Amino acid sequence: MAVAANPGIAYAEAGVRAATGRARQAGLYPNPVLGATGDHNTPALDGGSLGGFAEQRIVAGSKLGLAKTAGDQDRMVAEEMQKAARLRLLTQVRTLFYRGLGEQRLFEVRKEMAELAGRTAQTLAELNNVGQADRPDLLAAQVDARRAELAVTMAQNALDRTWREIAAVVNQPGLARAALQGDLETLPKLDAESALARVLSESPEVRAAQIEADRSGTLVKRARAERIPDVRVRGGVRYNREPLDRSGRASPVVGNEGFFDAGVEIPLFNRNQGSIAAAQAEADQARLGVDRGRLALRQRFAAVYREYSDASAAVAQYQTEMIPKAREAFEMYTGNFRQMAVAYPQVLAAQRTFIQLEDDYVAQLTAAWRAALEIDGLLVE
Repeated sequence: MAVAANPGIAYAEAGVRAATGRARQAGLYPNPVLGATGDHNTPALDGGSLGGFAEQRIVAGSKLGLAKTAGDQDRMVAEEMQKAARLRLLTQVRTLFYRGLGEQRLFEVRKEMAELAGRTAQTLAELNNVGQADRPDLLAAQVDARRAELAVTMAQNALDRTWREIAAVVNQPGLARAALQGDLETLPKLDAESALARVLSESPEVRAAQIEADRSGTLVKRARAERIPDVRVRGGVRYNREPLDRSGRASPVVGNEGFFDAGVEIPLFNRNQGSIAAAQAEADQARLGVDRGRLALRQRFAAVYREYSDASAAVAQYQTEMIPKAREAFEMYTGNFRQMAVAYPQVLAAQRTFIQLEDDYVAQLTAAWRAALEIDGLLVE
């Protein structure tokens, strides 16, 4: 839905079409010039001469071919940017999906905790009425129940925000809410070396930088070819009524005559030295830009992969150790409280620990997915 309707994709595609048009235009041969010519068109010379001509600029030095090559390379850069835009959009959609999965799970957990906190507060109220519970415990339970309800509201608001963002990204303002179906807890396995190698080899940003470097080399050749002057050729036919008799007799010698001109600019002072130097410097910049792009990707990969590694390690600990033990402790305290074997503050502490761990667990799951999806999207910015 996003690829079909998001304007960013159409925007990038329009950029490709524009670059394609410029490449085509760059290789077109100059148009000929047709015109009229006249000399000495005065009554004293019986009208002089009048005719027409055709003029053509003959492009030398393969300048058109080099310009067409540079235009094609510019189009290739636009195509890589189109791929980057698509990757950026897909990564955004996938990230929102897994964030929504996390918020959906968090909403369900908080709703369950709010119901449990409400039942506990109700139980304490009943016990307080018969003198078997202290009022401070009742007040703490009531506050905790309200806090749990507020946490449910905040989780719902977060999920609503994500749905609005999803609707915006896929350009469907009326997108209906639905339960997201997916596996949040099974994280993808990433190997640092192979993942980095894939990013460096497939990144559209790196490929675009490499094409820009090639294009800069082409422009250096184009600047050097500019030293080779074009030839301008002009020729035509005119009707000459100018008299040839020096005595001034009125009878003119009338007839057709042909003419031609050919010229070439002599590169005596201007040999395009400045443009060649500038093009060479820009080519050096472009080549260095490839290395800079790869270095930036390595730096971004290091940071994102650390986020993935940290979040994955935390998820493993939450899954195997902390969440099960916190749940067991909470359930044991709750059971003992119902049997009046423990005080409510112990139940409250266990409940808060369990809820906080669940919040942290979902946050780490979402962070791990976000980092993994960013790497899978070739770290496109």
